[in-house]
Amino acid sequence: MWVGPHVSIISMNHDLYDYERYVSANPILIDDNCWLGAHAVVLPRVHLGQHTVVAAGAVVTRSFPDGNQVLAGAPAKIVKKLDRYGDDFSA
Repeated sequence: MWVGPHVSIISMNHDLYDYERYVSANPILIDDNCWLGAHAVVLPRVHLGQHTVVAAGAVVTRSFPDGNQVLAGAPAKIVKKLDRYGDDFSA
């Protein structure tokens, strides 16, 4: 995984009715060959599939397990599908 500057990976949240209590959630899963751009935010329970690029400033609020994609926006959505990571198109 490649992580740009000032990325936030937030794995827990507070209870809305008691800020001293945490809300438990499934762990964040980030598969191989992912790239999180500068100032991206990944929130609890998110699963990013292989070769997912999260654009700078994106806020990922839900899972994108399929992979080979670019996510952007707040909340993040798929803006581009990618070929498999490591494919050589120069030949």
